[in-house]
Amino acid sequence: MALDPTQPYELHSQVALRPEPFGALAYHYGNRRLTFLKSAEMVDLVSQLDRHPSVNAALDSVGIPSERRDAYLRSLVALEASEVIHAR
Repeated sequence: MALDPTQPYELHSQVALRPEPFGALAYHYGNRRLTFLKSAEMVDLVSQLDRHPSVNAALDSVGIPSERRDAYLRSLVALEASEVIHAR
């Protein structure tokens, strides 16, 4: 899987987010995986993906600066591999 930041993505319909002091827990009811989102910014980003025409637009909306985008994109690749997010 290769996340394309120019394409639209969304939180998987079988994933529930539970807010936590460190960010959130993402539980996938289909594959039963539990994933930790370790920052409030990442929770905001994942929660808002479906409102934007691309991952890049979502990153802009959440206010992720360009020098930190690669780290966020790597995290999104891992979330896609875990089926927390997927392409629309």
